[in-house]
Amino acid sequence: MDTNDSGKVIIDGKDISNYNARQLTTYRRNDVGFVFQFYNLVQNLTSKENVELASEIDPVQVLKNVGLSKRINNFPAQLSGGEQQRVAIARAIAKNPKILLCDEPTGVLDYQTGKQVLQILQDMCRKKGATVV
Repeated sequence: MDTNDSGKVIIDGKDISNYNARQLTTYRRNDVGFVFQFYNLVQNLTSKENVELASEIDPVQVLKNVGLSKRINNFPAQLSGGEQQRVAIARAIAKNPKILLCDEPTGVLDYQTGKQVLQILQDMCRKKGATVV
């Protein structure tokens, strides 16, 4: 989302520092997942629909993986802060990004749920070769 003033930015063997705005947008859309601190969910979409926005894999399974099997058809206003955060995490990982940028992904989660989410992020690194920051 930011651009460099000098030097190169090499990711996956490609120098993205010379990409124009359209190329950067395509790169972010295809290769980068974001978990924002304040969720950034679409309020008039259900949990499932929010995940479907970015999904390359089954959104229902991803929501189950983050412990939301009973909240799939709920809107963000019907979810707690921790549940909204898990929807945001599910949305980010559903696209199988090469890079996942997380801003306090477990900050509003209880200990057990936080461990579960960290395990999912660790699995992305180990099993899918993603980079999680």
